[in-house]
Amino acid sequence: MTNAYSAPKTLLVLGDSLSAEYGLARGTGWVALLEQRLKAQKNDTRIVNASISGETTSGGRARLPALLARHQPDVVLIELGANDGLRGLPVTAAEANLRAMGDAARKTGAQVVLVGMRMPPNYGRDYADKFYGVYGKLSKEWKAPLVPFMFEGIMDKPQWFQADRLHPNAEAHPTILKNIWPQLSPLLGAK
Repeated sequence: MTNAYSAPKTLLVLGDSLSAEYGLARGTGWVALLEQRLKAQKNDTRIVNASISGETTSGGRARLPALLARHQPDVVLIELGANDGLRGLPVTAAEANLRAMGDAARKTGAQVVLVGMRMPPNYGRDYADKFYGVYGKLSKEWKAPLVPFMFEGIMDKPQWFQADRLHPNAEAHPTILKNIWPQLSPLLGAK
């Protein structure tokens, strides 16, 4: 008999092209690698990858209520903000959208994992620092796990990026998963 603690969990990944396998062969992005790793551990977590290339925090905010109702996730990983920042959108708007998404997920009883985003230096230090600071601030408020930066250990490897120099290639995705795993795996009962 299955009790609430051993029932398989559902993970909803709400992200942009970095989680949607943009420019990659199907099954080579970090979300697919996560699924493979969990299966190898005989962990029955169901993963719903609701990531869309080009997604902004406002798009994620608009789509999240229906995704929560439909999939009833136990864990919601929010990997959004890069497109807001690259478009130079106001930090206050991104923060409001991220806050609304986290609050909506938490109201359903889901645990939130936030993936921090950093802006390239050409956006100015003030903007980049304020933008990055939003993730730590919300993580503390929610007492939610924060992946400080999914590209840790990747930025200094230009060969791990596609020709656009923004999107990692398949070779980089195991490192992206390695960066996300420590914050996510305890919530999924994984080792």
